Amino acid sequence: MASGSTDPLLPRAGAARRRPATGGWRSALFIIWVEVAERFAYYGVSSNLISYLTGPFGETTAAAAAAVNAWSGAASMLPLLGAAVADSWLGRYRTIVASSVLYITPGSCSFQWPVVIMLNTFSGVRGRIRHGLGLLALSSTFSSPQSQQCSSSGDGRQVCRSSSVQRAFFYVSLYLVAIAQSGHKPCVQAFGADQFDATDPGESSSRSTFFNWWYLGLCASATVTAAVMSYVQDNVGWGLGFGVPGMVMLLGLLVFLLGTRTYRFYDGGGSGAFSGVGEAVREWRKSRRRGEGGGGGGATVEAEHGELAEEVRGMARLFPIWATCLLYGVLFAQPPTLFTKQAATLDRRIGPSSSFQVPPAALQSFLGVSIIPCVLLYEHVLVPAARRATGVATGITMLQRIGAGIAMCAVTLLVAALVEMRRLSAARDADPGAAVPMSLWWMVPQYVLFGAADVFAMVGMQEFFYDQVPGALKSLGLALYLSVLGVGSFISSFLISAIDVVTRRDGGTSWFDDDLNRGHLDYFYLLLAALTVLDLLAYVYFSMSYIYRRKVVDVQ
Repeated sequence: MASGSTDPLLPRAGAARRRPATGGWRSALFIIWVEVAERFAYYGVSSNLISYLTGPFGETTAAAAAAVNAWSGAASMLPLLGAAVADSWLGRYRTIVASSVLYITPGSCSFQWPVVIMLNTFSGVRGRIRHGLGLLALSSTFSSPQSQQCSSSGDGRQVCRSSSVQRAFFYVSLYLVAIAQSGHKPCVQAFGADQFDATDPGESSSRSTFFNWWYLGLCASATVTAAVMSYVQDNVGWGLGFGVPGMVMLLGLLVFLLGTRTYRFYDGGGSGAFSGVGEAVREWRKSRRRGEGGGGGGATVEAEHGELAEEVRGMARLFPIWATCLLYGVLFAQPPTLFTKQAATLDRRIGPSSSFQVPPAALQSFLGVSIIPCVLLYEHVLVPAARRATGVATGITMLQRIGAGIAMCAVTLLVAALVEMRRLSAARDADPGAAVPMSLWWMVPQYVLFGAADVFAMVGMQEFFYDQVPGALKSLGLALYLSVLGVGSFISSFLISAIDVVTRRDGGTSWFDDDLNRGHLDYFYLLLAALTVLDLLAYVYFSMSYIYRRKVVDVQ
């Protein structure tokens, strides 16, 4: 296994640290921790972003959902660039460190809020940072009632939008966060998997387990973030809510650096991700011309031709699988956007006599609550049972795992549509502006089902795209999986914007009306469910004809 370029701290160029002293689970735990911290920082921004955009920022529901999806799409597509930088130039280790520094330095200015808080405290200012401050602490400079542009809506409501200066500062800083995570996502997981040697039977088995435990740690972090930080953001202040994740990221970087001398580094001979693909194609064409020209060394040329052609065809065969996974990316964009807006309309009290209101974004914690036991059940119950039945070491193949997740997503959308129909029915009896007389716990099943689907589809895609690319392109493989989520988010943004325009035409009511009690999210979920079924049929067709780059290891 090889990463793209020589990472720092190698004993000598081209060498790997000797196995007994490096790699394995000891090193992987340091790497998992920095990913847990990075996900805490990222979800601290993304999980409740739509509440900020439709609240203090003054966006409509459709515009806010489209903006969040576009940002999420960019954040998921940029890892393609991060993978190229890591595999061709910096190496994974240095890319991880550089991305972490970008998270916690002025590039992501939201993490400077403790300085602002201390200055305010020592100068005797007791007022805390409130909702008008925005995503980033420095945008508090522009956050004041006087800086907002207010107008009356068609129904007489006062609508206030942030100033153009605040909006520009906010979006620049927001996309800097996306750039920061672009170096993390393709590199940290690949660097962690590099700690297990695929040629060693024991370590190869551990690597498959690593992907499951990796995702469990990631989801535990996301669960805590959604539950805790959404409450802080809604009830204490947006400055504090967006600042705490930065401090966690700083701690994660320090822990990652502590494990440096335990890591297993590889030298890929300077062959980068995209340059490697281009070189393979060029050499394949040259070998074909040599073979057709009848030059000497026919057997050698034919062998080279066959090997290079197989690499090129292997990369091309990934495309149909990648394309049929895109709709999963569309579905993945819904919990932090439309699901959250739905929850905001419901009765969010824990009990009838309770005054505590559950933050709408906190329901996303049920994704993690579902994923954690599902990972354990998958690893300790399903895999052993399936292994005995199929003789496959991993129980089921990677493509079977992804397909099962896509099928579960279709069921989840049907449940979400039924719950939304129930919510709309209850909303008819609600007073205008009051909470819908329906408990938010009605929405828990769709989160739990979606979390269970993630265990199959998400982890399956991670392992599949990592496993099915050549050794020097592992970061690119993981970036391909992330691009599924990125392109899916862009598709979701386009669908929402297009449907909003079409349904508003001729004075109609948008499916995503700002007053969701007048909208029709149920129609949108049914549309997505139908598209998912069609997508699943296409996925099954292509996956049945897919030939794995490496044969699945049978139980001996």
